[in-house]
Amino acid sequence: MSVGGKLHIGMSLAPTWLSGEGWRRPDSDVEGIFSADYYVDIARRAEAAHVDFVFRPDTLFLPTAALENGPGFSSLDPTVLLATIARETSHVGLLSTVSTTFLPPYMAARQLQSLHWLSGGRAGWNIVTALDGHENFGLGEMPSAEERYQRAAEFTDVVMKLWASYPQDALKMDRGSGRFADAARVRPIEHQGPHFSVRGPLNLPAQGPTRMPLIQAGASTAGRNFAASVADAVFASTPDRQAAVDLRADLRMRAAAHGRSPDAINLMPGLSLYLAGSKAEAMELFKETHARADRARSLATIREMTGLDLSDWPQDRKVTVGDLPLPPETPRSRTHAQLLQRLIAREALTVGELLWRPEVMGSAHWQVIGTVEDAFEAVRDWTAAGAVDGFVAVPGGSVSSMRLVLERLLPKLADAGLFRKVYAGRTFAGHLAE
Repeated sequence: MSVGGKLHIGMSLAPTWLSGEGWRRPDSDVEGIFSADYYVDIARRAEAAHVDFVFRPDTLFLPTAALENGPGFSSLDPTVLLATIARETSHVGLLSTVSTTFLPPYMAARQLQSLHWLSGGRAGWNIVTALDGHENFGLGEMPSAEERYQRAAEFTDVVMKLWASYPQDALKMDRGSGRFADAARVRPIEHQGPHFSVRGPLNLPAQGPTRMPLIQAGASTAGRNFAASVADAVFASTPDRQAAVDLRADLRMRAAAHGRSPDAINLMPGLSLYLAGSKAEAMELFKETHARADRARSLATIREMTGLDLSDWPQDRKVTVGDLPLPPETPRSRTHAQLLQRLIAREALTVGELLWRPEVMGSAHWQVIGTVEDAFEAVRDWTAAGAVDGFVAVPGGSVSSMRLVLERLLPKLADAGLFRKVYAGRTFAGHLAE
């Protein structure tokens, strides 16, 4: 996307506005989060705002301790959920999450192509390698990041070969001659690789010529290389504008090195939005949401990511880059560790201030706490700076915050010429091409 062009915007279907204390609010409708109606309502609202896609992140494990205070990682299967939403919507893209570390590629290829058929060409694949869950799939430990991305590259190659193995134009459906398909056009893929052996072909034809967009979540070196080779967009944590500028430039350079156009890859970071009628109300919403934040857990996160133990530090003591020891060699997420170290180097925050930042207490997303106008100005600023090609909206705090995003912020961006006012087509790939 050239600077000043139309943004691509996705909407998270994970009810992030119910995290923390948000689910306890009288209007949360938390009782509905395992029903289809809850998500169909959000998807319809997102489609009315003309978003490119709705997105269901996923994990394949459950930290049960978190269930005491909220839903945590409890969730419906994303592809099954999106198949339900497909029947109740007509334009919005449907981005499902499938892990390349735990599932066989044949199953992934079939499920995603089924969703593509059921939605009329609106399916997309959020490719993740996962950070946890190995015990649920017979693995003694998580493979290294390098191993996971090597497997992901081969997995994606196999899935794309399977999608091509049964082209739609092989179908003849000629009642007169009795010929259903040209079987010679349907060929095994005969894949033999270091991680997979898959004969093929897929037992489902491709859904016409409509390409299925690939989105990749991750910003490590291995993740960037993988994304640059295949992804249409990258969903990444960029808590400060310069981090986004640097990541976007790097992804575009890597895409060119893979023989792709730099414009073929879009940076769409998560945008955490706590919105209210005034900045003071939004800040109060944010603080209420995190009223029971686990200080010990946040301190443990800082220690794991940086090696710095702040458990005995006064709340008002500043943390500077000079306080940082040598970082751990194998943090749980190298990307988040680098973002946290970057924050400490950039800003001399007190311990109390540091504990409230998204690099510590969340997923290190770009964050706006304020009014719709504040969010609009932040998006316009980042867009003008060439930092992003769009974003995935991750509303926080309350249902009203989520609705302000869809009903006020996105129309305001459209009125300013930064986002579409109507859909030009009916496919996910078509939305990304606008």
